[in-house]
Amino acid sequence: MRSLPEFLLVALVVTLTPGPATATVLHVTARHGRAAALATVVGNSVGVFVWGALAALGISSLVLASDIAYAALKVVGAIVLVVIGLRSLLRRHSGEPIAGTARRRAGWRVGLVSSLSNPKLAVFFVALFPQFLRPGAPVLPWSLAMAAVIVTLDVLWFSTLSYTVDRAGSLLRPRIHSTLQRVTGTVLIGVGVRLAAEAR
Repeated sequence: MRSLPEFLLVALVVTLTPGPATATVLHVTARHGRAAALATVVGNSVGVFVWGALAALGISSLVLASDIAYAALKVVGAIVLVVIGLRSLLRRHSGEPIAGTARRRAGWRVGLVSSLSNPKLAVFFVALFPQFLRPGAPVLPWSLAMAAVIVTLDVLWFSTLSYTVDRAGSLLRPRIHSTLQRVTGTVLIGVGVRLAAEAR
């Protein structure tokens, strides 16, 4: 690599920058608790690593080269975020709690689908990796290593974020906690609409 400290700084800034993953983790934490949010973090991280691996293999460049594929992914990602947000806003409390296993499974799916349907990740990895590779360096192992570092930072940050929000939520009254769910749902809808409207 050209400069490990510079890469770590870029990876840290990217991890801490709010985006669809941040909104999704906050939403799942507010609605289902920390255990489901951690499953969302894992699902999101799997999707992020998949995009990193595809970038290392050069496959994601094909997605970027196709306007139709890029637009389709963007629309799917926007729909996923809007649907999650709407479900939160329209949710009606029932007397029967959702099983923990079902919450974790749903959280994992939400995290995975939202990251896999985000074409911005393809753009990011394709643009980032070449900047830190020396000429003649083996592309695949170093790119996978960089993707693994980013995923590790994501897991640490989002796990900390979900823990903090969950602890704060447990101290809040149910009415305030319900308001937090509606706010995160609204944010998800806004992020989805912005993603759909963004120019390539």
